[in-house]
Amino acid sequence: MSEQRHSLPGSTRHPVPDARPVGGPEPSTTVEVTLVLRRRGELPPPGGAPLSREQLAATAGADPQDLELVRRTLAAAGVSVTAEDPVSRRVQAQGSLQTLERVFGTSLGLVESPAPDGTGTVTHRQRTGELSVPGPLAGVVVAVLGLDDRPQARTRFRPAAAGARAFTPQQLGTVYRFPAGTTGAGQRLAILELGGGYTDADLAAYWSRVGVTSPPTVTAVGVDGAGNAPDGNPSGADGEVMLDIEVAGALSPGADLLVHFAPNTDRGFLDALATAVHASPTPAAVSISWGQSEDQWTAQARAAMDQAMADAGALGVTVCVASGDDGSNDNATDGRPHVDYPASSPQALGCGGTTLHADTTTGRVATETVWFHGAGQGGTGGGVSDVYPTPAWQSGVDVPASTATGRPGRGVPDVAGDADPATGYDVRVDGTDTVIGGTSAVAPLWAALVCRLAEGLGRLPGPLGPKLYTGARAGAPTGGLRDITSGTNGAYSAGPGWDPCTGLGVPDGQALLDRLRAVHA
Repeated sequence: MSEQRHSLPGSTRHPVPDARPVGGPEPSTTVEVTLVLRRRGELPPPGGAPLSREQLAATAGADPQDLELVRRTLAAAGVSVTAEDPVSRRVQAQGSLQTLERVFGTSLGLVESPAPDGTGTVTHRQRTGELSVPGPLAGVVVAVLGLDDRPQARTRFRPAAAGARAFTPQQLGTVYRFPAGTTGAGQRLAILELGGGYTDADLAAYWSRVGVTSPPTVTAVGVDGAGNAPDGNPSGADGEVMLDIEVAGALSPGADLLVHFAPNTDRGFLDALATAVHASPTPAAVSISWGQSEDQWTAQARAAMDQAMADAGALGVTVCVASGDDGSNDNATDGRPHVDYPASSPQALGCGGTTLHADTTTGRVATETVWFHGAGQGGTGGGVSDVYPTPAWQSGVDVPASTATGRPGRGVPDVAGDADPATGYDVRVDGTDTVIGGTSAVAPLWAALVCRLAEGLGRLPGPLGPKLYTGARAGAPTGGLRDITSGTNGAYSAGPGWDPCTGLGVPDGQALLDRLRAVHA
């Protein structure tokens, strides 16, 4: 291996807050990593026909010469390549901890830190500072993930208090006018999970209770050694998994649901996303109900996730992401607003939350406002990114400047739906019928709608976000959506048109289908 080394831009890691050292990992421990390679060319401009995987590989996948260089350089350093995917530009590799520390210029310690759900602690590897790569790989390898395996994300659901009102997903489909005569038939819907699991018995009981007579096919997909592993705790990750499946499945029962389970690390998150996006057949939508304040990610991990979601857009996939359940501060303690990632990515359809009171039989809405019960009490995430500039397609809605940087930024969310646990979702988790809320429910709701739009259109609608903003103006409602104009999420307030609480509004599914049909008439 060449002695010349180069810093890996964006790889700087900071210590986990409140972490306690518990010794050093064994130098001989086998560690698995994911390397992301540069694109061989640029993706085509958005808005065109979806690419096939073969077209994407030839246009913007990994260059075969880059792959060969990585194989040769890693082998010379004592690192084994275990898998490659030229289309998503990922190389899976493994080696001893000692070897990987040397190859990537870092030192790994073992620490104990608070668990993401706030209960107990987790033990994991931690690194600080910047990574480096061997000289031949400079500019070729753009991310190295998996050395530090701290938990990367939190769930985005909230159990309801006793006495909460609840909607079945189908009742919300009535309220939000999901297109009649569609079920998502012929579509695939991918769901990402970073823990927990489901049981077939719970799903069968739930479908029967809420009247899903032809339930969807649900298939678990293991990523990076993880799998469907229910732990029997309905307040933990099982609640997230079951909420996602039951909302998506009840609203798009004709679709095939693929539930991707991965470790809760930046590597696991990326590999689950890339696996879902690049599956064959291509899914119409990906639902993500996990996230973390965007400043808690390394720049290299965000960039890798962004590029995977850009691949999704090129393939015709809409990635629906929960915007967070902790109001405008996103559970941060510095007193400043923060937005949640990956919802803040310009490649994602960020999904915010409302409090809904409606007649479930007729679908008539009495009131629908921003979901927010006060700091620390739950409320929709939303605000302005400190990392991403305002996308061109969002420029017409007057997104305000970031309070942290003073610069305009990507506004979050794009859309919304019922999320308040007090007007939550009737679900079944670990053998118990219960009520759950959170923007976690809104991501699968929108993903199910995308599947039904795809069926109604006879084609994938493609990345929905930019399409929704076409013709959107500040202070004015947008076609296919019902504007939410009342409420606050802490630092921001709702008003006419787009706002940093509920975005452009909640779905009017039939009107949205009609709008998309008219574009391609």
